Amino acid sequence: MDNRIKIPKLLLRPVGRAINEFKLINDSDRILIAVSGGKDSMSLFHILSHFKLVAPIKFEIGVITIDPEIEGFDPKKLKKYFKKIGVDYFYKEYPIMEQAKKSMNGDSFCAFCSRIKRGLMYQVARENNYNVLALGQHLDDLAESFMMSAFHNGKIKTMKANYLNDRGDVRVIRPLVFVRENQLREFSIQSSLPIINDNCPACFSKPTEREYYKQLLKEEEKRVPNLFKSLLNAMKPMMDEVNV
Repeated sequence: MDNRIKIPKLLLRPVGRAINEFKLINDSDRILIAVSGGKDSMSLFHILSHFKLVAPIKFEIGVITIDPEIEGFDPKKLKKYFKKIGVDYFYKEYPIMEQAKKSMNGDSFCAFCSRIKRGLMYQVARENNYNVLALGQHLDDLAESFMMSAFHNGKIKTMKANYLNDRGDVRVIRPLVFVRENQLREFSIQSSLPIINDNCPACFSKPTEREYYKQLLKEEEKRVPNLFKSLLNAMKPMMDEVNV
């Protein structure tokens, strides 16, 4: 299998811009890409694979999948996919739902799940000498987080494009911060990527706050076509933490 899927310029340009503006990738970086099997992370893998081939600097990539052992969600077919491509691939299983029942205290399951996954990915990165963890959140995700933070916490903040973890030993990057979700959806369909749809029972038992704000922004964008451009301009000062 050839991982050099043709990437449209409409995706390459915003990702290249983010890499340049936020200095996301440095020479000799070893980047571990978090891939759940969804359209965003699968697209991110192929986009960074393209830049690895054409960039004037040298960097390495690997892939990490966290299997939360949730009924109905089976990312095991990713093993076969990445084995054929020939990329370094790490697959870690952890019973997150069961752990949440024992340890979760006043937090949402989604937040607990994200925290556990991130810790496991940091562990794999450290054990295998990866200094960067790449995540697949896009502009829509950042806008939703911005709205949720302002409405619920009274804080003007969103996800960062580039920051160091608490221990200061793994840098976290989000190369898709200038990319819209619909661009990734279209790319994944046109490229026939082996997408695994998210079907976590905890997330879909009731509509999440994030889903509410996703729909709110979707409706508002019909009235204000430049909505996301304006939101990006408002969020950019908050998106960069490190310059390394």
